[in-house]
Amino acid sequence: MESEIVSVGPTVRGAYPNEYAEIGQLMVEVYSGLEGFPKPSERPRYYNLLANVGDLTAKPETELIVAVSSKGIILGAVVYFGDMQYYGSGGTATKEKDAAGFRLLAVSPLARRQGIGKLLVQACIDKARETNRQQVVIHTTKAMQTAWQMYEKSGFKRSEDLDFNQEGLEVFGFRLAL
Repeated sequence: MESEIVSVGPTVRGAYPNEYAEIGQLMVEVYSGLEGFPKPSERPRYYNLLANVGDLTAKPETELIVAVSSKGIILGAVVYFGDMQYYGSGGTATKEKDAAGFRLLAVSPLARRQGIGKLLVQACIDKARETNRQQVVIHTTKAMQTAWQMYEKSGFKRSEDLDFNQEGLEVFGFRLAL
């Protein structure tokens, strides 16, 4: 009698340095493909940040988290900040105390609608809870409606005090109380 083959879900873990370049390429692909989001020619510094996302891990309490298929394929990634002073956004978010945050969430177009983004968000929330943070702070834009809806379903609430304008792009803040 043949044994059944059980499909294993993705693994969420810290990214390995040898994966940073591939994750950076994924982020550039995802963000440049967003309808209504600035293109690489309009925001070269931002896209350089995406391409070199692994460099952010040099900051204290900062981790690049990845979701990987059972075959080792990178399905998505996010940058977690255990200390908001390293968050690196505009506005007032970097002054938030007793808070964690995440930025630069990207899911491969081939893995969309499979819960990868939700797994990555939950990993960040879990890390914040493990370190006794009181809240998780994030930002998104109007071009990121899928993410916006996912954040709200995960319990994040709009926080207008965290909003800012980045070179003409409106950026909207959210908080999740823990």
